[in-house]
Amino acid sequence: MDLAGLNTRFAIQDVLVFKQGPGGLMVAEVENESASALIALQGAQLMRWSPGAEQPVIWLSDAARFEPGKSIRGGVPVCWPWFGPHASEAGFPAHGYARTVLWEVLSTEVLSPLQTRLVMRLVETDVTRAWWPHDTPVECHITVGEALELELVTRNAGSEPVTIGEALHTYFQVGDVERVQVLGLEDGEYLDKVDGFRRKTQSGPVVISGEVDRVYVNSRSACVISDPVLQRRIVIDKRGSDATVVWNPWIEKAAKMGDLGDAGYRHMLCVESGNAADNLVDIAPGEQHRLWVSYRVER
Repeated sequence: MDLAGLNTRFAIQDVLVFKQGPGGLMVAEVENESASALIALQGAQLMRWSPGAEQPVIWLSDAARFEPGKSIRGGVPVCWPWFGPHASEAGFPAHGYARTVLWEVLSTEVLSPLQTRLVMRLVETDVTRAWWPHDTPVECHITVGEALELELVTRNAGSEPVTIGEALHTYFQVGDVERVQVLGLEDGEYLDKVDGFRRKTQSGPVVISGEVDRVYVNSRSACVISDPVLQRRIVIDKRGSDATVVWNPWIEKAAKMGDLGDAGYRHMLCVESGNAADNLVDIAPGEQHRLWVSYRVER
């Protein structure tokens, strides 16, 4: 559907409009009484969320590339239906394909003057079916308000069980990554990708002083990013998620990535709610799985 058609069917006066965004990508711009947000239809990827007068909570790289079929550095990429490399096919897209293909708008809704909801569904094609030959319609529900809520809903419409990995790969904006602490993962077991996927146990809050790439398994509790520089706490609540990923590429890897920006690594931290590694999700025929997260700012 083109922009005119999207606005005719789904725009909400003075609240939600569809427009051409960076690189020509179609985006939904939301502005209600409590928050603003920008969402790309490619990947159903939220790129910006600012509650009230708060500076952005979601980080988007100054050097991000906005190209059809390419992942956008920052925001909230949707990793689905697998997380990380494909289990058997090295040539398949890392983190699945959901973040780089078009999603269609199913509905928009004003829940209240303070909350606006956008519902999208991934558009399957012959290309995506070659990667994932299962009948598993997936929707992303985004609720923009004083809190940001995202829900990934996967339904198994086939006749055989399926197993998925998934994550909401959220980049949070921080004042200085070396000064933040992630609370809520204390004493948790994690797989340390930087150290050959060795299993380790977290001692105290998570702090960042070098490259970090960890999958905290059997992790269902809320997390908090405590940021003394921006003088705020980002509270991450979740349901339907048994794993938490914490990632920052640090200096050398960031420099090789090309789209993280100068010193971009210092102002972002990924804390991702999902199901990966030990915590993949089995979905029986006719059943569905819902991964829900909520982000809010405390002062």
